[in-house]
Amino acid sequence: MNDAPANAPRLDAYWMPFTANRQFKKAPRLMSSAEGMHYTSFDGRKILDGSAGLWCVNAGHGRREIASAVERQLSTLDFAPSFQMGHPIVFDFAERLAAMAPGGPNAGLDRIFFTGSGSESVDTALKIALAYQRAIGQGTRTRLIGRERGYHGVGFGGVSVGGMVNNRRMFPQLPGVDHLRHTHDLEKNAFVKGVPEHGAELADDLERLVALHGAETIAAVIVEPVAGSTGVLISPKGYLERLRAICDRHGILLIFDEVISGFGRLGTPFATDYYGVIPDIVTTAKGLTNGALPMGAVFCSRKLHDGLVQGPEGAIELFHGYTYSGHPAACAAGLATMDIYDREGLLTRGAELAGHWADAIHSLRDKGPVIDIRTIGLMAGVELSPREGAVGARAYDVFVDCFEHGLLCRYTGDTIALSPPLIVEPGQIDEIVEILGVAIARAH
Repeated sequence: MNDAPANAPRLDAYWMPFTANRQFKKAPRLMSSAEGMHYTSFDGRKILDGSAGLWCVNAGHGRREIASAVERQLSTLDFAPSFQMGHPIVFDFAERLAAMAPGGPNAGLDRIFFTGSGSESVDTALKIALAYQRAIGQGTRTRLIGRERGYHGVGFGGVSVGGMVNNRRMFPQLPGVDHLRHTHDLEKNAFVKGVPEHGAELADDLERLVALHGAETIAAVIVEPVAGSTGVLISPKGYLERLRAICDRHGILLIFDEVISGFGRLGTPFATDYYGVIPDIVTTAKGLTNGALPMGAVFCSRKLHDGLVQGPEGAIELFHGYTYSGHPAACAAGLATMDIYDREGLLTRGAELAGHWADAIHSLRDKGPVIDIRTIGLMAGVELSPREGAVGARAYDVFVDCFEHGLLCRYTGDTIALSPPLIVEPGQIDEIVEILGVAIARAH
């Protein structure tokens, strides 16, 4: 099937996610170990990690204190049921997160619901929004509003409010969902460093949907402050403020999906802090445990929490949860991760590097097929012109070329997406750009 070494694993049984399985298994790209800023490939090559794994290894690879914390926890308490039972470390971790919640102490986003992934965090947030509206006597508010080109995971709720066509076309969606227009404007905002100037008025799409459906039918709006999976699409100046004001005017809840932008990616703890706009709910995962174990966390406002946690004392207030909500080992990994973030200042380090990062990435502007570059914090999207009749093929070739020459990046459509671990050094940023630039030049 392939030319892999004789001791390579058999590839047939594993059905890989979001992968062209037949194409991959003809020429597999396998990682065998990782340390710091690098992977080691199965054939022994060092691969510079330009994507923090999958947007998640914010503190770099091979963190011994995380592994040790998980080992201690597994040896002490490997699992405890999460329904009608508890264990100390989950309460400790919730308190730790509440103290650093998006927007700071005055935002009140300090009620934490644990999940197993970003997809679960999104579906949890949507269910909390619907349940809250019903609890306050607004049971007609069942409609959810997403945004074109948004990615909110792969649960039926997340797919429904998401706006990536290939994720949706095979599957039925929740009824009553609608979408705002996306904010990507190549004509007005190409080659911008940081927040684009143009596009705040696109938030007024919500007023159009209110006029179409009636405010009394809309429960919540969910957006990514920076959409990662569709190519680093950055909310324009004033857009989120405008969206917040419209939601307030019509009694609609606002959810920020920060599964990617949370935990230091923009040079602030959360995108909520970067933009200075406070939603009602924030979804997170990925950097929560540095990718060491699957886990997500939903930051919920006290208003929503207290609106639901009422009625008879013995009644379950929210019929929702997961077997692995607040898993002890994941909590141990999360607490150790937060210790690293605090000790090394990683949640704000991106701000120190953002200027060098932006200048380095934007130096690719004159490479032949580059039609746009977007940078914010330690995120970047380098958009390439598509080949005729083969959308995504050029970016895929760049992705493979980079890997073969020692760089891991991401591609989505014809955009190369970059988000290195927050421990990246300026020289490694330059190395990322050098390898990527050569690969782009070869991608005729």
